[in-house]
Amino acid sequence: MIGYLRGKIIEVMSDSALIDVHGVGYEIHSSAPTLEDFQTLLGKDIIVWIHTHVREDALTLFGFHSKDEKGLFLSLLKVNGVGPKMALSILSGGRPAQIHELIEAGNAKGLSALPKVGKKTAEQIILTLKGKLVSVEEEKKTKSESLTQITSALLNLGYKSQHVDQFVSTLPMDISLEDGVRKGLQTLSGSLS
Repeated sequence: MIGYLRGKIIEVMSDSALIDVHGVGYEIHSSAPTLEDFQTLLGKDIIVWIHTHVREDALTLFGFHSKDEKGLFLSLLKVNGVGPKMALSILSGGRPAQIHELIEAGNAKGLSALPKVGKKTAEQIILTLKGKLVSVEEEKKTKSESLTQITSALLNLGYKSQHVDQFVSTLPMDISLEDGVRKGLQTLSGSLS
């Protein structure tokens, strides 16, 4: 499936935008805030994060200006009774961080104020997603904290800073503390000061 498109926004309509990718025009359905962003980027080369929704009678592209918005959209699809069009309407009610805060705070009244969200849907969203949402920025922060902890552990075990830094720079961002230290012990075993 299509994960993202890189091209030029050539037209913005009320609920979708047209992006030209090497001479092919893709219509992508987006939230109101994303369409506002696209309006300011007309004619510019951008990346649009895509969710491809396939039904028996249609193939629809939903486009997002940020990975956080796409992540929240995909999370909303897990909520019983929320389909792609409703999820897009919800995202039209605010920026992802604002909606994320409403969910984490358990604010059913605030969620009910979003487009097409009634009291029961708001409660269902909170029940399904509260405590389970992680933004891309939080994920990066968590991953970089893991690398910092690996560095600290290896330095505390007596390995030289230059060797530890060189080793840690080769690690994938999503490695666990335990795996990172274990690999560090194996790799750096001959470089104790």
